[in-house]
Amino acid sequence: MKKIAPRIINIIKYAATFVVVVFSSCNEEWLDPEPLSFYAPENVYVDEEGFESLLVTMRKNLKAEYYGFFSWATAEFVSSDLAIGGYGPDFSFLTPTGTPERYPVASMFGKIYEFLKNPNVLISRIDNVEWEDESVRNRLLAEAYWHRAYLYYRLIHSYGDVPFIGEELKGAKLDFYTYSRWTILNKIQEDMEWAVQWMPETASPRVPTKYAGYHLLAKIYLANSEFDKAIEASSEVIDGPFALMTDRFGSWSGDENRNVIWDLHRHRNIHNGQNTETILGQVDREEAPDGAKTFQNFAANFMPHWWDVPDESGSRGVVYPSDMMDTLMRGQGITVSSRYYRFDIWEDDQYSWNTTPDLRRSDINWIEMSEIVYNREDSPNLGEPIQKRWATDADTTLRWYSWPHYKTYNPESQEESTWGGGNGDSYVFRLAETFLLRAEAYFWKGQLEMAANDINMVRSRAHAPLIDQSKVTIDYIFDERARELYMEEPRHTELVRVSNIMAQMNLNGYSLENLEQNSWWYDRVMRVNELYHRPANTWWRSQNVSIAPHNIYWPISQNIITANTLGKINQNYGYEGYEQNLPPLEEIE
Repeated sequence: MKKIAPRIINIIKYAATFVVVVFSSCNEEWLDPEPLSFYAPENVYVDEEGFESLLVTMRKNLKAEYYGFFSWATAEFVSSDLAIGGYGPDFSFLTPTGTPERYPVASMFGKIYEFLKNPNVLISRIDNVEWEDESVRNRLLAEAYWHRAYLYYRLIHSYGDVPFIGEELKGAKLDFYTYSRWTILNKIQEDMEWAVQWMPETASPRVPTKYAGYHLLAKIYLANSEFDKAIEASSEVIDGPFALMTDRFGSWSGDENRNVIWDLHRHRNIHNGQNTETILGQVDREEAPDGAKTFQNFAANFMPHWWDVPDESGSRGVVYPSDMMDTLMRGQGITVSSRYYRFDIWEDDQYSWNTTPDLRRSDINWIEMSEIVYNREDSPNLGEPIQKRWATDADTTLRWYSWPHYKTYNPESQEESTWGGGNGDSYVFRLAETFLLRAEAYFWKGQLEMAANDINMVRSRAHAPLIDQSKVTIDYIFDERARELYMEEPRHTELVRVSNIMAQMNLNGYSLENLEQNSWWYDRVMRVNELYHRPANTWWRSQNVSIAPHNIYWPISQNIITANTLGKINQNYGYEGYEQNLPPLEEIE
């Protein structure tokens, strides 16, 4: 088959889109006939090139995690121990018919099922072709399994028991049923155990290798409480062609004021050949054609609205555009970090947050509010540090908190470099997390010295004080994940994963029978995130702040449940309609 131009491939992708009616709308427009064309799936998915076009779309869909305003990552952090939603801190508004303002805690459900369409098409059609080289078929199928497993891993830790769709849907389907999250876990584990045997050792950027497979498999094993297998899977990565970056490298290495942590998070360094830490990353460059790039918006999503702090006159004392904003980037206060993240986790018996040798909290890598000055020429406070005292306490909730500048600084785009962050590569998986996954597996097995060794690999690179096994707890491991992976991990997902492990093992008074009423996730959030203890009506625009135990899982939109007229999709506990649930299915055919 002749090579198809990129523009034509885009046409093919849209022409090959199948609508899962129950997850999109309640109308019947899907019944309208579509004329057959050269770009029909039967004419496209007939060889390696055709299936590769599907994989390209799957890889691009991963950007939903971290790219764009109010990305999935914002939902992950505002429902965690590390942050709160600047524009919607009240989770009592999270219902089957509504959602906290702007955050995708409800819409992510439908989007993931939309994304699942592509791996299921490949999986369903791969054997319609007579393959001369079976290894090509297996490589394509293995990556499709990886994408499907990645998406279901996210689904079951955000929404619990959900429908399982494992094949291409070629027409209307209104008889979906809910499956147990444990059943889905077993299925994606089985798929990934096969897939890692066929995923490539090396690949171009954005393409998952077998090491990305083992990294994901380690998470799945942990979720299934198979700790020995989690150690084996993570060791496959750690013993592979990777190493933590300990020396300066890349585009900023000539700046002696910076350090290796700064280098590690420069967007042009993520796929730099010197970087031995990247397991899987996203590629997003300003020079790419339209449709192949997306503004990253880390700054808008994770920085404060600092530029709106008034001066003594009561007016905004900061002007933009300006050199200062080009340096700091323009935050929107979408995700407001907790004091626990900004200060408490950096303190120990020897050091405070501002004296720690930990490079991840070094002055050069962070911005404190005291470093920002008024720059409006006619401001009575020109050149002075900005002050909270001329703003109300509620107004400063979005505007006043320090941040890890080394993760948000991204002036890649010449079009709007000061807005919310331009184009830039990002990590999906990197080796530091693999060490922390293995450390967690060792912890669950009671091998605390081995866990401490893995944690110290990460801490040593950051020049942080090393720990001994007496410090190793699940809370400490998640403190270390926060120090290393803020803005990188799906935080809520990982907290829920651990909550299920504890409940399954009946640890610390937790059980699966009442997880939505009593969980480690909720207890940790309320214990360490002071923002969820603010008095009523003291947030921005006099909003309340609240989160409840049943918010461990997010609700499934009522229109999805209602449209499923021939089946039964369960609602999560604590949300309207859950009383009508049926027992989830326990076997995937």
